Amino acid sequence: MGVLELQAAREKVATLQARGKQVAFTNGCFDLLHCGHLHLLKEDKARADYLLVGLNSDSSVRRLKGNKRPLLPEQERAELLDALEPVDDLVIFSESTPLRLIEEIKPDLLVKGADYQVDDIVGASSVQASGGRVYRVKLKENSGTTELINKIIRLYGGEEDG
Repeated sequence: MGVLELQAAREKVATLQARGKQVAFTNGCFDLLHCGHLHLLKEDKARADYLLVGLNSDSSVRRLKGNKRPLLPEQERAELLDALEPVDDLVIFSESTPLRLIEEIKPDLLVKGADYQVDDIVGASSVQASGGRVYRVKLKENSGTTELINKIIRLYGGEEDG
């Protein structure tokens, strides 16, 4: 378990797939780890032998979420994710989307939350074109990071996050 560089992740995935193992991939900012994330990761791992998580770098999170984020730096987010039982390995990526990572890793299963339509999931067409599947996990209600941040702000004052 741990944080892998792209080349090491690509080699590990290829080795596992050559042994007939199913590889799942999911990604996210995991800015403030919560039960919704844990639910998603457990569902991901339940469908595969190995779960690789793509973690947005700090610069990537800022581009996606604004200058107030991430709340935790990438090394802390990686350490928290790495400690979770469903997560086998992580790759930190700096692009705004994980498309290049997905195309290089070639997972058997691409998993995202059901708040995404398959056509809107980055990398879905690439995974499907190489014979893989896309799975959408039903989300836990009211368990998103933005909802949690806004709840904290309502309780302690300040401006809500978009």
